[in-house]
Amino acid sequence: MGPSKVIPYYFKASNEFEQEDITISTLVTHNRFKVLSRLATRYKGPISCAIHVNDDHTKDTILSDLHDIYKENPDMGRYVDIHLVVDKFDRQFNMWRNVAKFFARTDYIMMLDVDFHLCTDFRTSIRGNPALMDILRSGKGALVVPAFEYLEEDDGMDWRDFPKDKAALLDIVNQQKIDMFHMGWVRGHGSSDYPKWYKSSKHYKVIDYNYSYEPYVIFKKEGSPWCDERFVGYGANKAACLYEIYLAGIDYWVLPDDFLIHQTHHYLEDTRAKERKYNKKLYDYFREEVCLRYSRLMISSGLWDTPVANNLKGECTKINGFKEAVSRVH
Repeated sequence: MGPSKVIPYYFKASNEFEQEDITISTLVTHNRFKVLSRLATRYKGPISCAIHVNDDHTKDTILSDLHDIYKENPDMGRYVDIHLVVDKFDRQFNMWRNVAKFFARTDYIMMLDVDFHLCTDFRTSIRGNPALMDILRSGKGALVVPAFEYLEEDDGMDWRDFPKDKAALLDIVNQQKIDMFHMGWVRGHGSSDYPKWYKSSKHYKVIDYNYSYEPYVIFKKEGSPWCDERFVGYGANKAACLYEIYLAGIDYWVLPDDFLIHQTHHYLEDTRAKERKYNKKLYDYFREEVCLRYSRLMISSGLWDTPVANNLKGECTKINGFKEAVSRVH
C-alpha cells in the first residue's frame, strides 16, 4: 500500500507505572478523541494509543484537535502514550494495533476498542488475584473481559447510566435491556459462554472456541503473536489476531465479575459490507496458512507432542487437507 510514517510517543505519559501493570492498547481516529479522553480519566492507568493522521489537508486540524484534548484533560498527559501513524491509507486496523502494542511499556496489554466503557476495575481485581497473575505471567493464557451491548441504541448513549457491578448488570439482563455484544453474530462472542458467566464466581477456560471469536483480552506482550497486517478495513481483522494467538498455544480464560459495555455510535455500513466480503476470503486463506506455519514451527521445535500444540490440533484439523499436509513433514 505504500509507506507509513510512525511517530512514537508524540505525547508520552508523565506517570510511571509498574512493569507488571496492564496497558490498554488501542487505536483511535479523529472522531473518537473525546472517547479516548474519557477512557483516560476512567482507567487512570497506562494507555498506548495509535492515532491515524491523514496525510492531506486535514492533518493540521487533526493535530490541533489532539493538542486541544491534552489541554482540556490533564489525565491524557498523565496516562496516555500517543503514537502517530501518518499516511493516506484508512482503516489499517491491524497495523495500528501492532503500533500500539509495540510501544506499550508494561508486561501486559489489553487489546481494546476505544468505544467500550470500562464498567468495573478489572485492573485492580486481576493484579490482586495470584491465580490470574500466574496465568498472565506464564504467557500461555489470555484473560477475557465479557462485552455487552444495549438492545436499544439510545440506552447505550450515556456511559454515566451504565451499571457499575455485576449485580446491576444482571438486573438489566433479566429485564432484557442488554445482552452479549453483537448478539446477532453469536460466533463473535458466544464462546465466552454468557449463560455460564451469569452464574460464575470464578474464572473459567473457554472450551468451545471458534475461529470467529473476537473477545477483548488481556495477555502478555512478550512472546505473543502480532496482528497480520494484510487485513485492511472491516471484517475478520481482530478475529485473525486472536486466532493466531490461540494457535500459538495461548488459552482464553473468562473473568467472572468484570465486564465492558459498548457506547453506541454509528458505522459506515456500506463500506463495512464491502470490506467484510473481501476480508472473509482473505481469512479463509489466512487460516490455512497460519495452521501450516505453526505446525511446521512446533514440529521443528519439538512442541508438536506437548500441550502447547493442543489448540492448533483442535482447530486446524477442521480444515480440509490439513492432516495430510502435516503428515508430509511429521
